[in-house]
Amino acid sequence: MTNPIYAIGDLHGRVDEFERALSLIEHDGGPEAEIVFLGDYVDRGPDSRGVLERLIAGRDAGKRWITLLGNHDRMFSWFLEDVPRHDPHMLVGYHWLHERLGGVETLQSYDVVFDQQTRLEDLHAMARGAVPGSHRMFLQRLVAMHQTPEIAFVHAGIRPGIPLNEQRENDLVWIRNTFHSHRGPHPKLIVHGHTPVDRMTHYGNRINLDSGAGYGRPVGVAVFEGLDCWQLTKKGRIALAP
Repeated sequence: MTNPIYAIGDLHGRVDEFERALSLIEHDGGPEAEIVFLGDYVDRGPDSRGVLERLIAGRDAGKRWITLLGNHDRMFSWFLEDVPRHDPHMLVGYHWLHERLGGVETLQSYDVVFDQQTRLEDLHAMARGAVPGSHRMFLQRLVAMHQTPEIAFVHAGIRPGIPLNEQRENDLVWIRNTFHSHRGPHPKLIVHGHTPVDRMTHYGNRINLDSGAGYGRPVGVAVFEGLDCWQLTKKGRIALAP
């Protein structure tokens, strides 16, 4: 029998959805289940700090949790570097503190409040003083991919036609259209988040678990046994098929 592995979609500062997802998983597979978190722990939601604290506590308790890197986690981590770094993948005019991206809400969860008259260098100093070193180190150590024999878990997707061991981090945390439009097989089934959909969806060669927790909807929770996949609900497993 294949050991189950669980996955949780983008949390975006939603501690309430984090706890609901863990409850569903514990009911299905027990408290020591192996869980892959698909990244984007911060931004948009009300308690990014709380989500990171919960993840760090689980790691320190020896939980079998694999925490992947999301683009929002990387933006936050880069902002906290000695000199704040801007992600060049974003459109001109966008930045981590743009109202659509959620960095403001993340800083608020650390009690860092500012206005448009605040200089970036001053805000940067405030943020570095407020965000614990353990949080910064946790963000720096997130991994971009986790593989089982049948599945590759990533945040955003992969570049079609490129071997898994040659994928670039930038694609793994940001890619959308080129990946979504590819209908052919990938080296493995790709399980990802990053792009919100109305409900978790199996497309045959990939499964999207981002059901929009960052926009107030329930987080996606799934269990895999080999290539078989089920959505976890309070009523139990529901098959997730192409």
